[in-house]
Amino acid sequence: MIELLAPAGNFSKLKTAVYFGADAVYLGGKDFSLRAQSDNFTEEEIEEAVGFAHGKNVKIYVTVNIFAKNSDFSETEKYFKFLESAGVDAALITDAGLIAQCKKVAPRLKIHLSTQANTLNKYAVKFWAEQGVERVVLARELSLSEIREISAFCPETQLEAFVHGAMCISYSGRCLLSNYLNGRDANRGECVQACRWKYELKEYGKDGELYPIEEDGRGTYFLNSKDLNMIEHLGEMVSAGVSSFKIEGRMKSEYYLATVVNAYRRAIDDFLKNGDNYDKNKYYYELLKTNHRAFTTAYAFGENSETLNYENSQSSGERVFAAVVTEGYANGYFTVEMRNRFKKGDRLEVLSPSENFNKTFIAEKMTDEEGNEISDAKIVQQKIRIYSDLPLRVGDILRK
Repeated sequence: MIELLAPAGNFSKLKTAVYFGADAVYLGGKDFSLRAQSDNFTEEEIEEAVGFAHGKNVKIYVTVNIFAKNSDFSETEKYFKFLESAGVDAALITDAGLIAQCKKVAPRLKIHLSTQANTLNKYAVKFWAEQGVERVVLARELSLSEIREISAFCPETQLEAFVHGAMCISYSGRCLLSNYLNGRDANRGECVQACRWKYELKEYGKDGELYPIEEDGRGTYFLNSKDLNMIEHLGEMVSAGVSSFKIEGRMKSEYYLATVVNAYRRAIDDFLKNGDNYDKNKYYYELLKTNHRAFTTAYAFGENSETLNYENSQSSGERVFAAVVTEGYANGYFTVEMRNRFKKGDRLEVLSPSENFNKTFIAEKMTDEEGNEISDAKIVQQKIRIYSDLPLRVGDILRK
């Protein structure tokens, strides 16, 4: 079985991930998570998230993946007990001390080893399995051939690997740049993504003057990684022994999340039905419709020196998020909440887990909620009725 694992930075994104086909969702609480800049979840919201997800047959994994200090342990003890009582399906942990504590105080809570633990070899995977870890999230520096060897050596251990999203210039995310430049510790959840900043290299000439160093005129984003994209290589990942395909992005937008989860859900289902003959080009093209950097397969097929994105920080994507459906089709129209400007006469495209996916239509008649006709949807978050024969559902997205 292939598990599609999606990120959720808040409850709205959780619902988006579930709606578009995630089998499991990982999220963080207000503390002890390496994405402190996300909205994240209160304890009450975690309980609500578990109830919502389990009702849809979706699992919830909670990140407790900071590098812990002595002062953290009194609070993490209470937190692990809470996660166990809330029915969370697993905790994602990096720190060996926290793993030992979790086993002691919350013995029914399953443990997944975070990618921050930099697990690169079969002996480390076996060691962690002997410590009671059910699943290992492998380091992103591994090739598929190395993962295959790990799987053969540790067949009882679940292996999770990233399939899509932002990469880190540092060794599996162990970065000191953020702390050094901004005083915010990436290993405590406060990364400012300093690797995405534009930099300038200079050197002293023989005359004592500073001269800029340029790299073929391509720009100065020399710490900026390309985005991982493995949608054309699902079969290779399965044969290597990966059982959970992880999408990065707890701080990404709902539109990004919907686009990526939908593409991988459809690609996985197509692969399970048709094997390696699934329509790779179609799903790859879908991933161009949201913001992204240049794509890479990173180290999946061995050493790769072409993982940096020199040109610029990020592309905006080939489609614009126009609106999200808030009331499903009835009486000849559906209601949307506007996100980016569109006008009467525009051709809009549907992003949906249903058969309406990628259908297009012309916005010929639009009204506000009082029935007054409008020709220009330019008020952010305005509720708009769009008259069409497409039976769209709550959660579907319109893009242009």
